[in-house]
Amino acid sequence: MSEIAITPVCTQRERRVFLTFPWRIYRRDPLWVPPLLPERARMIDPKRGKFFQDGYADLFIAWRGGKPVGTISCAEDCAATRARGYGECLIGFFECVEDYAVAEALFRQAEAWARQRNLLSLHGTYNLDREESRGILIEGRDRPAAVYCGYNPPYYAEFFERYGFNKTGGDGLAYLISLDPTRPELQRLSRLAEKVRTRKSIRVRGANLDDMEAEIERIVDLQNRSLAHMPGFTPYTRAAIEAMVLPMVKVVDPELVLFAEVDGKPAGWFPAIPNLNEIFIHVNGLRYPWDYLRLLYWSRYTPKSIAIKSVVVPPEYWDTGVSILLFDEMLKRAVSKGYQWADLSLTGEDNPDTWPLAHRLGAKIYKRYRFYRKATTG
Repeated sequence: MSEIAITPVCTQRERRVFLTFPWRIYRRDPLWVPPLLPERARMIDPKRGKFFQDGYADLFIAWRGGKPVGTISCAEDCAATRARGYGECLIGFFECVEDYAVAEALFRQAEAWARQRNLLSLHGTYNLDREESRGILIEGRDRPAAVYCGYNPPYYAEFFERYGFNKTGGDGLAYLISLDPTRPELQRLSRLAEKVRTRKSIRVRGANLDDMEAEIERIVDLQNRSLAHMPGFTPYTRAAIEAMVLPMVKVVDPELVLFAEVDGKPAGWFPAIPNLNEIFIHVNGLRYPWDYLRLLYWSRYTPKSIAIKSVVVPPEYWDTGVSILLFDEMLKRAVSKGYQWADLSLTGEDNPDTWPLAHRLGAKIYKRYRFYRKATTG
C-alpha cells in the first residue's frame, strides 16, 4: 500500500478538495446532511471567516496514491490563549476513511503543528467555531442531526481514543422534546410558569432585529456570566458570538429568540431557529448549480422541528423561575406556529441548570457528542 502524505491546503483547487472530501465518506449514508459549501468556504477563508478575527488556522489533506483520504484543521484561538494564559490547538474538519493509519498521520501532523507553536494540547473537535458541528458523535445515529450539529461514522471515536486522546469535560447532549401540548409534563410546566408570573417581576420578550448591535452585546454578557463557573471555561469574544448569531439572522423568527429581563436587566437568553437540516438534507450542500433548483423547491417546505441552540441564565437567576418562564414561553410560541418537536442542543451533561429542567419536561437524550484532549508534551 502506498505511503500517506499530509499536505497543507494552499490553492483554490486544494480548498475545493478539502471542502468536498466529506462526500467520499458519506455519499451512501441517507442520514448525512451535507454542509452548505458556500458557508463552509466562507468559514475557512481568512478574509471572511469570523474565527480569523481572533485566531489563525491551517488546513491539511491526507493523500494516498494520489487520492484524498482524510482532512483536518489546526487552529489557535488567540483570544482564548490570552484569557487562559496558555494555548492549545483546536482540531476540526476531521474526516477520514476507515483506516487508522490515515487518522494517525493526521493526528501526528496536528501534534507537530501544535508543538511548533508551543501549544500544550490538542482539543476538539471544533470546525473553527464553538457551535458548528462540534464534538464527535458517539450515540444517536438513527436520525439526521439538527442544524449546526455534526455527524460522523462510529469509528472516529475509536481512532481518537486509540491515538491517546482522552474525554474532556462532560459530553454534549442533544435532547428531543415533543411539543404535544396535551402532554402532562408541558401542562405541569404551564401551571408552574403561571405561579412564577404572579410572584416575580420577570419579562420575556422576542429579539429586536432592528437593534442587533445591542442584542449581541447582551448575548456576549449573558454567555460569559452564565458559563463562567464551568471548569475550563474560556470567555466568548464578540467575534465568536457574531459567528454564532449572525448566520441565524437570515432565517430566524424573532418571536422565537427570547430574552428574559429582571428589573430591566438581562437575565436570560433562549434562541430557537427552524431546523433547516430538514431542508438541507435534500440540496446536496449546493455543490452543483442544479442544487440551487432543489433549494428553490424545498424552500417551500416548513420544518416540523425547531432547534434550540442555547439556554443561558446567569447563576444569580437560577432560583428565580427565569428558566421556567423561558421554556414555557418558547413551547407555547412554537406550538402556536405548528412545530411538532424541538431539538435542544448542545448542552453539557454537567450543566446544573438545563439537565433537571429538560428531564422534568420529559425530554429524551437522542444524541451524544464527545470532546477530546491530548497533551502535546511528555
